[in-house]
Amino acid sequence: MNPKLQEYIDGKLLLINKPYRWTSFDVVGKLRNAFKPLKLKVGHAGTLDPLATGLLIICTGKMTKQIDSFQAQEKEYTGTFTIGATTPTYDLESAVDHTFETGHITEQLLRDTCQQFIGDIQQYPPAHSAVKVDGERLYEKARRGEEVELRLRNVTITEFELTRIELPEVDFRVVCSKGTYIRSLANDFGKALNSGAHLSRLRRTRSGDFKIEDASEVMEMVGSIRALRDDSADTNEIAPVAVS
Repeated sequence: MNPKLQEYIDGKLLLINKPYRWTSFDVVGKLRNAFKPLKLKVGHAGTLDPLATGLLIICTGKMTKQIDSFQAQEKEYTGTFTIGATTPTYDLESAVDHTFETGHITEQLLRDTCQQFIGDIQQYPPAHSAVKVDGERLYEKARRGEEVELRLRNVTITEFELTRIELPEVDFRVVCSKGTYIRSLANDFGKALNSGAHLSRLRRTRSGDFKIEDASEVMEMVGSIRALRDDSADTNEIAPVAVS
């Protein structure tokens, strides 16, 4: 067995730059397929929405047992809020459903409003989210048009700053705890302005000590894995065995 391929089997952590419109499961599936005929466990530590990009931590082999610990780490995001309009999903997955006045919004008001969200806060998850209620994900209920009673969640935002203000857009940087929904933050931020807002761009730049600068592109990683697999196959070192 190629020693480098053996590292994936024994358990390896991969940093991937998730592409726009890919789901987190798309990335996992692409990497898992690259290992065939090895039936290798592959999982991700922290879902990113399809319209989000950035750092996705992938674990292979026995490293998948540590996924929960990686998910619990502090996260950093950058992105853009669009002020004066809301959508049902709180982002660009759905069309604008309401528009609001923005004439009263000043740079000072925007920066002062940021301060309201720093610290331990409560937020409702979006109705279109992967949170489970009665064993079913909220987005599945929402797609059927079912009304769901959302439950407040306790989260912590340690840093929240605006890096560009060009209304109706404002760029931001947020450092937050596990379970924080930036889409919900956008919606709540709009309400706090006595207006509305939705998330129009999101990128995860850090998870714990892992940074997006150190991440690889999906297909670059797939190519590397296939090269190792093919090298082992050429020397008859690889067999379709399950790895736990």
